[in-house]
Amino acid sequence: MASIRKRGDKWQAQVRLEGYPQTSKSFMLRVDAERWARQTEAAIERGEHSLDVRQTKSITLEDILVRYRESVTVHKRGALPECYRIETMLKHPVSRRSLASLTSADIAKYRDDRLDRVASASVRRELVILRHCFEVACKEWSMPRLSNPVALIRMPTGAKVRQRRLEGDELERLLEGCSQGRSPLLPFVIQFAVHTGMRRGEILSLRWCDVSLDCATLCIPMSKNGQERTIPLTTGAIGILKDTPREREEVFPISANALQLAWGRLRRRVNINNLRFHDLRHEAISRFFEMGLSVPEVALISGHRDVRMLLRYTHLRAADIVKKLT
Repeated sequence: MASIRKRGDKWQAQVRLEGYPQTSKSFMLRVDAERWARQTEAAIERGEHSLDVRQTKSITLEDILVRYRESVTVHKRGALPECYRIETMLKHPVSRRSLASLTSADIAKYRDDRLDRVASASVRRELVILRHCFEVACKEWSMPRLSNPVALIRMPTGAKVRQRRLEGDELERLLEGCSQGRSPLLPFVIQFAVHTGMRRGEILSLRWCDVSLDCATLCIPMSKNGQERTIPLTTGAIGILKDTPREREEVFPISANALQLAWGRLRRRVNINNLRFHDLRHEAISRFFEMGLSVPEVALISGHRDVRMLLRYTHLRAADIVKKLT
């Protein structure tokens, strides 16, 4: 904060910001003192003034990561995987560096070390957490005003966009293979995913009280982005729900782990490679566009708030478009 006061025949401007040495300057006119104070504060915000090293020697990267995990991560819906990523960062030597000595070169070395071990998308997720950790520390924890070292390095490229869709008779083979498995609900879940484009977690948490067959809609109380949404159902989706046994409160009473294991066994049984359960969501969204639905209509069903992300899930077939052009 800046303070302006009269000292003798001059005006003294003084700037005090936590983590930086106090600085002051005197002027003949008050307006000049105020201007200098504003410019000095702005320069500190831009990182043009040195930190008071004494206040940052005792704080390590580990300290702020642990505090972030305990005060920020625990309130996120994806808390479990984020805690795992933070634990990975805490095991790296960079976490023992003090904030006074930590540089963007240190973060770049961490990035390169991790890229030798895991995929670039995983490293990118870790760095996003670390970048936000610094932002929170600077803005909310009354810590010295640090420059964000993660903001100064090159981020790894994200994962390549998957374009996998069901090909040929793969859906029929999957459903036929279900008859040889131990999970009677698996064929219903697969078909429902293809007809609705819902995420695995949304499907498995769906309850009968959230479904209205009369209105041909269902309600998702909590989606990935934390928002409730109501989606329309296709005739096929309604038929699947009518055929699904009503044995419990959940429409598909199966755990995520059980579904994952059953899906893996099914793929091996019918010899279909490189097909993830999440690819069924890609398939459904692409089909919605092929039906002629508009971007807002598909976004209403899929729950995407960002059109760019929606288009990442859309993989139209050139051959199908050719039919429309001829």
